[in-house]
Formats: sequence, C-alpha cells, structure tokens
Amino acid sequence: MSEVKKLRLREDIPSSYKWNIEKIYKDSTQWEEEFENLKGKSKSLLNFQGTLKDKENLKAYLSLDEELSRTLEKLYVFAHMKSHEDTQNAKFQSLASKIDVFMAEFSSYTAFFVPEILSLDENEFFCMIDNDQDLKLYNTFFKTIFKEKPHILSKEVEEVIASVSNCLGSSESIFSILTNADMSFGTIKDEEGNLIELSEGNYSNFIKSKNKDVRKSAFELLFGTYKKYENTIAKTLTSSIRSAIFLSKTRKYKSTLEASLNPNDIPVNVYTNAINTIDENLNSLHRYVSLKKKLLKLDEIHMYDLYVPVIDMPKEHIEYEDAVKIVEEALKPLGEEYLGIFDEGIKNGWVDVFENKGKRSGAYSWGSYDTMPYVLLNYNFDLHDVSTLAHEMGHSIHSYYTRNNQPYVYGNYTLFCAEVASTTNEILLINYLINKETNLNKKLYLINQELEQIRTTVYRQLMFAEFELVTHKTLEEGEDLTSKDLNKIWLDLNKKYFGDEIIIDKDIEIEWARIPHFYSHFYVYQYATGYAAASSFATSILNKEDNAVETYKEFLKAGASLYPVDTLKKAKVDMTTDKPLKDTIKRFNELLDMLEELIDD
Repeated sequence: MSEVKKLRLREDIPSSYKWNIEKIYKDSTQWEEEFENLKGKSKSLLNFQGTLKDKENLKAYLSLDEELSRTLEKLYVFAHMKSHEDTQNAKFQSLASKIDVFMAEFSSYTAFFVPEILSLDENEFFCMIDNDQDLKLYNTFFKTIFKEKPHILSKEVEEVIASVSNCLGSSESIFSILTNADMSFGTIKDEEGNLIELSEGNYSNFIKSKNKDVRKSAFELLFGTYKKYENTIAKTLTSSIRSAIFLSKTRKYKSTLEASLNPNDIPVNVYTNAINTIDENLNSLHRYVSLKKKLLKLDEIHMYDLYVPVIDMPKEHIEYEDAVKIVEEALKPLGEEYLGIFDEGIKNGWVDVFENKGKRSGAYSWGSYDTMPYVLLNYNFDLHDVSTLAHEMGHSIHSYYTRNNQPYVYGNYTLFCAEVASTTNEILLINYLINKETNLNKKLYLINQELEQIRTTVYRQLMFAEFELVTHKTLEEGEDLTSKDLNKIWLDLNKKYFGDEIIIDKDIEIEWARIPHFYSHFYVYQYATGYAAASSFATSILNKEDNAVETYKEFLKAGASLYPVDTLKKAKVDMTTDKPLKDTIKRFNELLDMLEELIDD
C-alpha cells in the first residue's frame, strides 16, 4: 500500500516562504503588552462624551480615536493572521478570541460619537469644519455619517449593539473553526495511485484531474463530508442571516440587502440588475457546458467535470519562483512603478506561500493601515495558483497605493471596489499567456482558462448572489430554512444556471455549506461587478488608450475618499448601467467562438 503523503507542519516550511508577520509584533509577549496598554487608554474616549460641539474637543477626539484604532487594527490583524497560520494552535486562537471580545468593548467606548454628531445642527456643523483647516479633511467622512442619519440609533441602543457585536458575529467563527480545524476529509488516490490526504487546499487540483475517477472521488468525498455536518452548518448560516436581519430591522432598513448596500451609496438595483442581466444570458453558459461536453468527448457531463480543462495538456508543475516571473511579465503594461511595488512585496515578506497542517484554506490579502498588505496563499504549483498570486497581489498593491496616498480616515477601500484591482491583474495575466502562446493545444487550454475565469467569477458568483437573495428574503418573511430547504434552493439554482445538458449530481446540493463568503452578507456579487469593471480597465490598458495606466492608478489611490460607484465613474467605468456586465458576456461569447474556430481549423 502506498504511503499517505501528509501535509507539512508549519515549522517545516522555510522562512523565505512565510510572511514576515513578526514585523508587526516580534512575539505574543509584545502583543500582550500593547494590548494591555490599549485597554488602559481606550476608556479615555468616553471623556469626550457631550463635548463634541466644541471644535477643539472634536479634533482631540478624532486624533485619539485614530491613534487607538490604528493600534487596535494592528493587534487584530496580527492575532488573526497568526491563528490562520495554524488553526489548531491554541495560543493564537486565544489571542484572536481575546481581541474579538475587546473589539466589541472598544466599540462601546465610541458608540456615543455618531449619535452625538447627528444631534448637532448639520448646517452649523459643516460650517464649523469647513472653516477649520484640520477638520476640513473629514468633510467626506462626516457627510457619510449624516447620510446615514435615518439609520443611526440612540446612544444607549448603539452601546448595546456594540457590546453584543461579538455574539452577533459568532456564527462565522464557529463555521471557520468547524471547517478549518475540526473537519477532515480522509484520503483519496491521485492519478499515480498515491494515497493523498484531501483538503480544501488541494481539492482544486483533484477536481481538474483528467482522470474521471480521481475528480469524482474528490467531489464525492468532499461534499460527502460536508453532508455529515449539514444541520450544524445550516444553523450557523441561518443564525448569521438572522443576525443581519436583526441589525437591518433595528436600523430601520427595508431589507438586509439595502442595509448592506446603502452605507456605500450603492443602489439596490445595481445588485438586482446584475442578477437579472446574467439570468437573461444563461444561454451562453449553457452553450459553454454543451461545448465542454463535446470537447471532453463525454457521453454525459457531470458537475465534477466542469473544472476539467477542455484540452488534454500535460500536468504543468510551476515552481513558485517561476510563477512570480510569469506574473511580473504579465503586469508589464502597468509600468515600472507598479512592478517595483510588486517586487518589493515578494521580497519583503508580504506573502505566506505554502499550505501546512492546520493552515486556513483559500487565499486572501489583508493587513492594516500600519502594516504591510499581507497575502495568504496555499500555493499548489499549477496555473490556477499563478492566477491566485496575481489576484491577491492586485489586492495588496491596491492597499499599498491607497495607504500611501490617503490619510487614515480614507485609507481603505470598499468591498464594491475591492475585487477590481485583483481581477484586472488576472485578466492581464490570461491575456499575456494567450497572446504569447504558439502551441495550438496550449492556446486552446488558455482560452478555456479565461472562459473559466468568467464562468467562476461572473456566472458562479451571481448564482451565489441569487442564493443569498432567496435565503435572506425567505427568513425576512418569517419562514424557516432547514438544511433540506437550503439544499433544494442550491440544487434548483444549479439546474437553472447549467441547463439540461449536464447531470446535476445530488452531491452538489450541499455545496452552499462550504462557502465562507455567505457569512459576509451580499459580498459575492461584487466579484462579478468587479470583474466587469476590471475588464474595462484591462481593455483600455492593453489597447494603450490615452492616460489608461494613470487613470487606473488614480482609481487605486482613491481609497474611501469617494463613494465606490463615483470612484469608478471618475475612472470612466459606470457600474450603474448594465454595459460593463454585458461587455463581459460579449467577451465570453467571443472566447467560445475562438475555441470553436481553432478546433475546426
């Protein structure tokens, strides 16, 4: 019997492939010292209660709040990122829990701020800050607060909500611990007959295998494991949604969707129009499924066949260092300055590269205003991982530009804009790979990769968005949702999106249970809108349109200084229309045409 290949332990991975998180705090002792110091100072924020109509007191409060908030964010990022290195490490799980609890406490110290500002006369208030050089900086910040006046509650109620915020967000923490630390998926045989421990990290490799038995085995094992926990995960998800409903009703929003979108001035119809636009163009996805079945020479196509490349290419093993070089070449149209930042990130410890036992699955870019914009990867040596590197570094360089060009108050960007920079990098990468390729089969393979980007980032994410819309609305109307109900909703959506040509395997009904983004309500649609906006940027950059790169960099530098729709509109991308999404679907159809033409030739 073959020996099982086990995941490496954290300590077995060379330091050159780990993020330099110790640049924030050298160890947990230093973290504890700063944490205790912060706890001691934070209560002094309450001294400003009832004094903010005086501009000097207002300035002093804003200064102290920024100082403490920046420290709090560093503590939070360090604790959670250390816990993500190994979710089985009790010490760092404890730090993460400790800072989570204090986040709620800190919020209670600042809960008076917004209600007190809103109690002031709006015209007099803006007259005061417009005539003060220091306060003028906060004009957009305060306009955003006054915009939300109908949804801000009394000081006492805000304090209560702040004090229970950790409880209201506990569903996501429970889901994360269950799926990352407690669940194990067992072992499967790879193409060579080796027994491999299946994980969320390596599942993406197995589901793309040219060996049907391998991908079917991985599919059934992964979803079969989630099926065992369906009732528990259904409860964590519905509890999370109910928390969102409680907050939206308490704040007098019409729905959880409006509550999610309104603070960033995103019209609800941007969300619903995106779903309607994709629903009207599902025939393109059905065409892709039919073409895939034909190219794979399958008598019948199953859900576990969707990720298989249509062209039979030898499995390509891409070392991480080679991945870095490929991405650098692809990003050359963005100019030397951008490439210099990318190089700094690779060499300066931004990236945690390889999977290890207990490491959080997936990939992300994260950090605070005063840290490096870190990247978590679970690099697995294939082209998908190269794309993930480009994607996450897009996020991090977006953060770098924002934090180096905006003050702390505007030093972040909204979720609506968050996926644009990352996806622009992905599109530039796939265009580079397609254009330089001379081998016919490899070119077909890469065209399929871009088709897959659009399928998974636009069609799939808007299917997720539709699932969220249905589940939130059902619970908002007072009905319950069991695991059986969630399974049916998910299965029906898959049938609608993928059409009659494919066999919708019953195992897929539990897929909703493995999607962590469902705990960040109404987040996923922004992958699709972000892709559409990114496609617009990438097209203008590749076509070398006048000032395309500078216009794009201005978008990266804008942070939260404008509302997200306005930020994009200023950069010549209007997301209030269906044009960007329709143009993306047009590109999808063009790629299908290219695929068919190359095969016919």
